[in-house]
Amino acid sequence: MTQSTEALAVKHIALIGNFLPRKCGIATFTTDTYHALRTRYPDMQVDVYAMDDHPGRYDYPDAVVGTIPQHDRGAYVSTARAIESSGAQVLWLQHEYGIFGGEAGAHILALLDRVSTPLIVTLHTVLEKPSAAERTVLEGLLRRAAKVIVMAERGREILERVYGANPKQIATIPHGVPDRAFADPEAFKGRFGWTGRRVILTFGLLAPGKGIETIIEAMPAVVERHPEAMYVVLGATHPNLVAHEGEKYRDSLRARADDLGVGANVAFIDAFVDHDDLIDYLQAADIYATPYLNPAQITSGTLSYAVGVGKAVVSTPYVHATEILADGHGVLVDFRDSAAFAREINDLLGSARNIGRLSARAYARGRTMIWSRVAEKAMDELSASLATRTQRLPHSAKAGKQVLAPDIAAVERMSDATGMLQHSIFSVPDRRHGYCIDDNARALMLMSGIENLDASVRDRWMTIYAAFVQFAWNPDARRFRNFMNFDRTWCEDVGSEDSNGRALWALGVTARDAREPKHRDWAKAMFDNTASLALDLGSPRAQAFAMLGAAAMLEASPGHDMALRILRRFPDEHLALLDKARRPEWGWFEIVLAYDNARLPEAMLRAGLALDRADLIACGLDTLDWIVARQTAPEGHFRAVGSESFGRVYADPLPFDQQPLEAQATIDACAAAFDATGDARWFDEAKRAYDWYLGVNDLDLPLATQRDGGCFDGLMPTGLNRNQGAESILALQMASCAISGLSKRVESVAGTRRVTA
Repeated sequence: MTQSTEALAVKHIALIGNFLPRKCGIATFTTDTYHALRTRYPDMQVDVYAMDDHPGRYDYPDAVVGTIPQHDRGAYVSTARAIESSGAQVLWLQHEYGIFGGEAGAHILALLDRVSTPLIVTLHTVLEKPSAAERTVLEGLLRRAAKVIVMAERGREILERVYGANPKQIATIPHGVPDRAFADPEAFKGRFGWTGRRVILTFGLLAPGKGIETIIEAMPAVVERHPEAMYVVLGATHPNLVAHEGEKYRDSLRARADDLGVGANVAFIDAFVDHDDLIDYLQAADIYATPYLNPAQITSGTLSYAVGVGKAVVSTPYVHATEILADGHGVLVDFRDSAAFAREINDLLGSARNIGRLSARAYARGRTMIWSRVAEKAMDELSASLATRTQRLPHSAKAGKQVLAPDIAAVERMSDATGMLQHSIFSVPDRRHGYCIDDNARALMLMSGIENLDASVRDRWMTIYAAFVQFAWNPDARRFRNFMNFDRTWCEDVGSEDSNGRALWALGVTARDAREPKHRDWAKAMFDNTASLALDLGSPRAQAFAMLGAAAMLEASPGHDMALRILRRFPDEHLALLDKARRPEWGWFEIVLAYDNARLPEAMLRAGLALDRADLIACGLDTLDWIVARQTAPEGHFRAVGSESFGRVYADPLPFDQQPLEAQATIDACAAAFDATGDARWFDEAKRAYDWYLGVNDLDLPLATQRDGGCFDGLMPTGLNRNQGAESILALQMASCAISGLSKRVESVAGTRRVTA
């Protein structure tokens, strides 16, 4: 279901690239693109986010609403947030290797993965033989982009052949050129002191690889026939080259011209000229030369500009030149062939008819590339990208009343004789990452929580997961290990505090809920042997996990000494944390939000019920109310606290990336709140969190795969994380068990009240 054409007018875009006054070709291109859009579509808002290689150096114009320090990955993430909140309908990225941070510029992917707007990418370089890192970045761009723009058909061909790009995804739009009238060079030469000279011009940032030496070597033969000829090299030395060696390269070129006896016929203009001055320089030249040495160069803005104003061009046959100068629109000579350059330059300078005809043909081609036409073609692609967005169904149209029956098919898929593997690639287990006690502890609890499970199946998997937990115990360190390689070797001697807390939680639940006495006896003995480690835990979440295990153990073994010690100590510490962190608008235990947030109020509620302490129950209810409010989208559906929120001090949560663990924790906490109060409101809150799995969420996409009990790893701005790891699968299955159990308790209480009434 696509939106109507009338509704697709692009009124607001975000534009990322270098920007003037930064001195480079991408900055010039992005700036020209901005002005072309604003001139052709004056009612459209264009927000520029400038890539910044030297923060604080450039005095950017008002068009730049934000800068992205090149090597600051956090800035890419914060820019994604700014774009998301700005209302921009489309993001247009100018991509060139070297302007983004990370290996091969990978930081830009962190930004793109966090924006939900359609993406258009202009590729200024398409490498035929990329490194592994360069390929990874470009393939990441292709996966994310609604459309990829190249400026030469060879770029399209390489994308299809080397990267497997979809041909329908690629658009060819030429480099834009200024709209200038065709002019006689003699009218401009006086401004630069070139009256009476025949000028061959090369423009661009000076650096090796531009082939300047080739033309200098050709100049003796040119000067011999045309003493008035002058080769002008216009452009500042590339800033990176200056930083490493100063003007050594420029000086070597001057020395070579002097050695050849043409020093007076070679002029260097060391300046980064503005747009209008550049066009004047171009129009003052008789011939434009691009002796570049890289045959794979897909784009040359300077070549485009020269063609745009109608220059006779002599060039080496790099990709862009072979396309734009094809069919007699310019002259091509071999790389490093100074004799050929001299011959072709002499032939043009010696024939007014030849140079005039070539200039006219170039100008005619340039008229198809003026910026206004480029802007129109780009607008077609921007609008088409909006059309690919599907309309969302209203939440009321979803199966909001549905509860999935627990299904361990995906759990079994991720498990083997050792335990449950951590990660997957799509739905296929990824053995490279091995196992962890976190997931096997959760799986152990799940086996006790599923009602209608074949006894032999339950026994098999409970034994495997219990054996993993048992083997993880390191008696020398008196801690559980967490991560295990696929070959059953441990990655560590001591696991994290959280993993140790979860192990104790699983033991307490198993001691209470396991269907077989053998499993309950094992869990109680294991808890007795290990639970003292809880008293050394400092992480509030690890303490909360231990509290949940202790509360379960008290139900299994009333008066259990260590369980009582845990429950009598940590809740008071959490009350102190809450008192210290509290602000008028902040009713939470910590000054930041993190993962598994609802476990903190759940632990207070379970401790309060176990100890019959009304103050703990009140604290659990208040903090659960607070976190539930922050997990509610303006439209009323559940919105898990996104992982991008983690660590932001006293800040409202950000929406992405949303993970299944948060919905499960909220359901369990709401179940505890109902057990404490009997208020059916908590079932409604739990069901709202459960419906998140079914598609009642920010992206209207179901995470549960109902046919096999699977669950995707999360919601990202661009859609689903389609991997199905153990944590996500277990979160869905445990949530299904919890909501089913809570539903029965709510119905039971309601029935009792009806009978009493």
